[in-house]
Amino acid sequence: MGAAPYRKRASKAIGFSREYITGAAGGSMRKTGVWVALLCVAVIALMAAKALLIAVPPVRAHSSAGEFDAGRAKARLAFILRDQRPHPADTAADDQVRARIIVLLQQMGLNPVVRDQLACNELYKSRGVSCARVRNVIATIGPQTGKAVLLNAHYDSTPVGPGAADDGIGVATLLEVGSILTKQPLRRPVILLFNEGEELGLVGARAFLADPLSRSVDSLINLEARGVRGPVNMFETSRPNGAPIGIFAAAEHPVANSLSTDVYRLLPNYTDVNSFSERGWLTLNLAPIGNETRYHSRGDDVAALDPATLQHMGDQTLALTQALANGEQEATAGDRIFMDVAGRALITLPMTLGVTLLIALLFGLAAVAWSRSELIRGAAVVLGTLVGSTAVSWLALALIGAARQGMFWRAQPVWAHLAAYASVVLVAVVLLATIGRRAEVRQLRASFWLITVVTGAIIGLIAPGGIIFFLFPPLLALIGMVAARWRAPAERIGAVAAIVLLYLTWGAMLGLLQELLNGGPMWIFAPLGAFLILPIIIEAKPLIDDVRLGTSAAIAGVLALLGWAAAAAAPAYSADRQQRFVIEHVTDASSGKASWSVINDGAPLPDAYRNAGKWTRGKLPFSERPRWLASAAADPSASAPDARLISQVQNGSERSLLLRLTANGNDRVALIAPEDARIRSAGVQGFVRPIDQNESGKYLIDCFGRSCDGAVVQLTIGQTSPVEMLVVGSRAGLPPSAAPLVAARGKFARPQYNRDETIAFARIRL
Repeated sequence: MGAAPYRKRASKAIGFSREYITGAAGGSMRKTGVWVALLCVAVIALMAAKALLIAVPPVRAHSSAGEFDAGRAKARLAFILRDQRPHPADTAADDQVRARIIVLLQQMGLNPVVRDQLACNELYKSRGVSCARVRNVIATIGPQTGKAVLLNAHYDSTPVGPGAADDGIGVATLLEVGSILTKQPLRRPVILLFNEGEELGLVGARAFLADPLSRSVDSLINLEARGVRGPVNMFETSRPNGAPIGIFAAAEHPVANSLSTDVYRLLPNYTDVNSFSERGWLTLNLAPIGNETRYHSRGDDVAALDPATLQHMGDQTLALTQALANGEQEATAGDRIFMDVAGRALITLPMTLGVTLLIALLFGLAAVAWSRSELIRGAAVVLGTLVGSTAVSWLALALIGAARQGMFWRAQPVWAHLAAYASVVLVAVVLLATIGRRAEVRQLRASFWLITVVTGAIIGLIAPGGIIFFLFPPLLALIGMVAARWRAPAERIGAVAAIVLLYLTWGAMLGLLQELLNGGPMWIFAPLGAFLILPIIIEAKPLIDDVRLGTSAAIAGVLALLGWAAAAAAPAYSADRQQRFVIEHVTDASSGKASWSVINDGAPLPDAYRNAGKWTRGKLPFSERPRWLASAAADPSASAPDARLISQVQNGSERSLLLRLTANGNDRVALIAPEDARIRSAGVQGFVRPIDQNESGKYLIDCFGRSCDGAVVQLTIGQTSPVEMLVVGSRAGLPPSAAPLVAARGKFARPQYNRDETIAFARIRL
């Protein structure tokens, strides 16, 4: 069958015909563009509604025996945290948290043991080693012999907040799951590990690897958090991932995809899994990511932790643990690609099958698009929408940012998201009405799905797991295109089915990404959203053809302007989503100079801060983070720590040093060496860790807690010449002279990631 007869038949039967849309409503609809306006509004509404795809399942009204009870778990967490003070490792506050965990374990009939070690661990994806005295709490359930399943969560918090989610949610989950498992027969041991020092560099995990009990482990479920609400994501597995994904299929309401797991490995983030990975255990890593603005801040409290999120984590952890503890490990070999469908089902494929299918789709869609002609015109519309909407969104954000510096979208990011999506609609409508006006829907449709698969192939070169999102919707579309040779409506049916599946998969992933990238860049949602918006706009092209270009552009443009206006006018911060605002008093002990330092999102400081002096943007000798700086009065109580050389042994071009740390009232001591210092390893006896020389940047040897005062640190330096280092000390709190700054801090501003603290540093030569 030739292309011309096929095109004639398809143009009559496929897509929205002008008669179908405008016949009943009359010519007035064509003139006013009401249908185009409704189309644009409907598309943006769909993009807003995709948040429902990532809604966490509700808390059960009643949990029967053997089911995870979120209410009971949260009550235990409230008991453990009690006054909700920050409780970093090796502090009195963490001693109290640990004691309450032990009480609860004993009430379950378990006999927990505490391992007390001064340990160190390398800082992954950076040049450094971190040390602390850690006390891991360990309890075993089930048989005393056999390969064990390890459930891991850390009970220490950052020095900033109470850590109800990070990682109180993990602690509460382990306690509730443990209480259930004690009443069930198990074929394999289950070890509950409440480790200390994760926030300081995974120190507790490293200490557990030195424990003889770790040698019985072959499976790991790690519980973490980067937010306080939303669904719990499975974001990391051991590799190859065939076996862990086979186990993860046992989870109800699974939320996971292989694009996220691949991208996570490329990010500078890490959890205890990084330390455990050297053992080759079957691994699943779970965490919620909803509302990162409370993460590592005072806002990470018990009240903010969504019980539904706790329920989701508990249900998944219990099901996965039972599957591992009562059966053998899945024998599935190789790597798999996978994605959830709106948190209701998990689709998995062997990687090789996914790659084969992607190649077949590339050839199939290329053949169809080529046979229909207008491939260049269609590609121009699709690529033009991707590039154009990105440019419009970037420009809009830059203009608003020039007037409202900082994360002006932080309180209500939805407006920036919807404005970016409205910009996609605007650019798509304009391009369809101009470049794409002479192209038929069927031609544009083939071009879009071909470029979608090409994009999947490009993403697959960086993150192979990402190709899962670019297989099934294009496959449905291609099946419809082929079937249309025998039954014309099949192509439209296939296109609609493809869009629906794309919405349930790519749309849900995009909703999670909106939570993950709360800090920006916000323009990224334009090209990502375009893959969801464009196929809908293409299917409705006859509507756009029925009105003048100016009318279509005006309708879409007004919606985009309204979106950006809302993003510009919305309050930047709120009680729930506050501004990051850290105040530090910094003393250079070598010169006696003191400074105020404010770390925020780059927004201007409150007007009252002018009274403290002249503020400028800059950096400090021990940090590359930009901040606001101003001169400050000296703090007589500030004192830099010291690192005294005990002994030194030279072996060729290397030197091995022993240093004794003196804290001088600081609870954190750090040695910072220049990038060319060639520090090979560092640590304390029994835990001297190598430093990755492939990473870039300065070297950091860090020690936190009471036990750092008097600790002996070993260093190996790959050069014989002296190295000048900074020795930096910090302690919680600020001098009395900071009271005006603290009082003038914004209503919706609080420390995040860093605490308000007093810092003193000096220079030494080793």
